[in-house]
Amino acid sequence: MQDRARIVVIGAGIAGTSTVYHLAQLGWKDIVVVDQGPLFKTGGSTSHAPGLLFVVNSSRTMANFAKYTTALDDSMKLNGERIFWKTGGMEVAWTKERWYDLKRKYAYGKSWGVGAELLGPSEARAKVPLLSEKIYGAMYSPNDGAGYAHMVAEALALEAQKRGAATFYGDTKVTGIEVVNGQVKAVNTDKGRIQTDIVLCCAGIWGPLVGKMAGVTVPLYPMRHQYAVTEPLPELKGEKEKVRHPILRHQDEAMYFRQEFDSYLVGAYRHEPMLVEPEDILEWKDSKVMPSVMDWAPSIFEQGLRESGELLPATKGKGLKFKLNGMFSFTADGMPLMGESPNVRGFWMAEAVWITHAGGVGKAMAEWLVQGYPELDMRECDVARFHPHALTKSYVRTRSAQQFREVYDIIHPGQQMENPRNLRLTPFYPRLKELDAEFFEGVGWERPQWFKANAKMLEQYPYNGPKRTEWQSRFWSPIIAAEHHAVRNGVGMFDITPFTKIEVTGPGALKFLQSITSNNLDQPVGRIVYTAMPNHRGGIRADLTITRLSEDRFLVLTGGGMGMLDLFWLRKNALRDGSVSITDVTSSMFNIGLWGPKSRDVLKTVVDEDISNDAFPYMTAKRMQIQEIPVLAIRISYVGELGWEIYGPAELGLRAWDILWKAGRWSGITAVGGGAFETLRLEKGYRMWGSDIHTEYNPYEAGIGFAVRPNKGDFIGRDALAKIKKDGVKRKLVCITMDEPNTLAMGKEPILDGSKVLGYVTSANYGYTVGKSIVYGYVPTECAAEGTKVQIEHFKEIYPATVTREPLLDPENLRLKG
Repeated sequence: MQDRARIVVIGAGIAGTSTVYHLAQLGWKDIVVVDQGPLFKTGGSTSHAPGLLFVVNSSRTMANFAKYTTALDDSMKLNGERIFWKTGGMEVAWTKERWYDLKRKYAYGKSWGVGAELLGPSEARAKVPLLSEKIYGAMYSPNDGAGYAHMVAEALALEAQKRGAATFYGDTKVTGIEVVNGQVKAVNTDKGRIQTDIVLCCAGIWGPLVGKMAGVTVPLYPMRHQYAVTEPLPELKGEKEKVRHPILRHQDEAMYFRQEFDSYLVGAYRHEPMLVEPEDILEWKDSKVMPSVMDWAPSIFEQGLRESGELLPATKGKGLKFKLNGMFSFTADGMPLMGESPNVRGFWMAEAVWITHAGGVGKAMAEWLVQGYPELDMRECDVARFHPHALTKSYVRTRSAQQFREVYDIIHPGQQMENPRNLRLTPFYPRLKELDAEFFEGVGWERPQWFKANAKMLEQYPYNGPKRTEWQSRFWSPIIAAEHHAVRNGVGMFDITPFTKIEVTGPGALKFLQSITSNNLDQPVGRIVYTAMPNHRGGIRADLTITRLSEDRFLVLTGGGMGMLDLFWLRKNALRDGSVSITDVTSSMFNIGLWGPKSRDVLKTVVDEDISNDAFPYMTAKRMQIQEIPVLAIRISYVGELGWEIYGPAELGLRAWDILWKAGRWSGITAVGGGAFETLRLEKGYRMWGSDIHTEYNPYEAGIGFAVRPNKGDFIGRDALAKIKKDGVKRKLVCITMDEPNTLAMGKEPILDGSKVLGYVTSANYGYTVGKSIVYGYVPTECAAEGTKVQIEHFKEIYPATVTREPLLDPENLRLKG
């Protein structure tokens, strides 16, 4: 075995071989791949995966992974033989509710450009004649298909070997990973030591054990899952094609199907999760017994067999000629684990990767390793996304099990997790409970979405929005509209404590922050700067506000949901000369948003400082006291109104809330939740990272080019942004309003010009002040002019809409700066 390598990949399953194949395509060599099992049926999930690739997904990134994977697999052969069949796939509707939901999923396929169409019952049976006549219809995706993952893995590995890029070692057990000063230095195996600075963990169900060797948490849980193959079906007698019928999902009963010659493969999730502790998974000892396969459990499969006979009557009562109870991985949010560990430099992972996405995952991982960023946005997949509580064994186990239960459920975008809850409570939680808050969960925080105590305000502010369908009215209340009006007309108090708060300090703080942000932070103490953190190609890695607290101290404020990604990026790029310190202070500080035209009148009654516009202008910060509480007040507003964000020690938060609440009683001060927060920001045209902006978009497309100051000096992405500005952009983020007042979009719907898909909806809601249904999305520049007519497709209905000048509310910023 060689004793040095540019990178050591642990695991020769589909994720590892796909990454190695793509690394070879990008010119990397000196790659070593080790696996404890025999090559290439190595004993993990890849070795026994049922092999169905369904492309359409609510996640654009995952859908693009899958589309690329089917194309890649379809191009591969092993020993000249076909190993993938691009048959297309169908998701059938057994209930009216599922048929309605398939209209939503069909729109995802259209928005993402991966292809989908809706079929009536007879059209569906024309593709799969064995289907029951009871179905309501089906969604068909032409890019779906089926294959054999371990064969694809072998074919990918052979291609990498042909290029002289990689050496594969089977039957080789990893015994340890050497880490020195937080950096990977070597991999130890039972056949020798390999010196390397980069390890890529693709060990699948064994991933947590490999991670533990490096002191890294790999937050996944192995689970058992059963599928079987029926005895030959008379209806398929003489079938010579290994896979001819489109693959099937029967999601109402959590099942999937695939034709194999004259039989059918049947898989079922309709049972309680069967979790396996990683430590209990066997090692390879007997070459005939795959360690990831366990004894068949017939009682668990009984319901699946019954439901199979209902959907495909030809399978009713048929015996099973093959049975498998194998393991695969689930994560707490159902997404893969990709990228570099935030805790150990050089420890990368591509884990919990299903074969559906493995080709795309491998391509993204190779791009990430070689050039520092993938083509697609990785926010949903980046392993750095997890907050500390989400890395605990209890959390991963509980949430991963729920992901298994919900794998084929109809999940509303607003649907909330039920367990675990009440993990992270802000200092104001007792008062929010007293006001009967409807709590939504976000990265562990309990966040009010609206307050039932405000229902009485509907008398003052009668609901003036569109009539909502049953789907649109889920996880929503008309109280949101009343809270919206209360802020526009008076003053609202928002609990925004979950915002991520990061202090960057030290003599090198300014130099460092200047090097990773696009705007000029060399401003006087007390100034606030809105800026982007670009990646190397000019994509928006994050958008932030940064307040200069002193010459060498800055407060970085970013969203709560993606705060860990931003913290990792800061730490990854920080100077390592001791001149910069980066500290997450989120949990040590409370944060109140006090916003609305009466906010100054309320605040001035509890502070001694002059907070007039001249003394305390927009985009500045001051330290002051709210009675006995020292606070930092930042004059900024995400809702488009006069107001302040107020920060102070967490233990004094409840007292601060009570003081402000009492001081504002004369004004009708209102506690306001996240529902109104969203409608208020959308009227003002403020972007939301992860929806309207992310790494696939640059500031000039997104309409935040004002936050780019190329003359300030060098920074990450500067050259790329200069070229983008010189060449011009081909698409723009635009504001669109629905022409019909009683229509709504909810997000991710296609934006159309007739039959042509221009883009998709990044944000949508109703603007209760402007009285319009608002949509944001990227369209080609030739369609971005004010007045351009477009259409929005929502649950298969087409609604006319118009590109509109933005922001819809207060374009002169008179409210903000008053």
